[in-house]
Amino acid sequence: MPADVGRRVRRWVRAVRKRAATRGDSGMTAIEFVLLTPVLFFMIFATVQFALYFFADHVAQAAAQAGARKARATADEQPGAWRGDARDVVDSYIRQLGPQLVLSPDVTMVQPEQNTVGVEITAKVPTVFPGLDLTVHAQSAGPVERFVQDDGK
Repeated sequence: MPADVGRRVRRWVRAVRKRAATRGDSGMTAIEFVLLTPVLFFMIFATVQFALYFFADHVAQAAAQAGARKARATADEQPGAWRGDARDVVDSYIRQLGPQLVLSPDVTMVQPEQNTVGVEITAKVPTVFPGLDLTVHAQSAGPVERFVQDDGK
């Protein structure tokens, strides 16, 4: 069965080439160019948009993880001040890694449990296509680090 289909396709291709050769194919290149150029541009812009989104997502995740590390380290020493310290670290990371990629970040300090702290970030991503609204969301949390004196037992 597949050999029969292959034979039919080859016959069809030969027939199309023969017809094109007899009547000429002038102007075909221009028509193909006009039809394929928008598709090519769309694929290029989609690739750029894909890269912008995933890089912004990685920047937001790195900032959330850095803020959560700071929150975990300082939440036991400074019960109320850890939020400001973690926020400063998040802002610093975003400023260093991608200030033009992570737009208007909404940073929230979370404390889902008694001994757990974390950071949650929601931000907009710049878009190549008009009307496209993309946002990234990153969250990182962990247990509060505590220094416990060894009593020698």
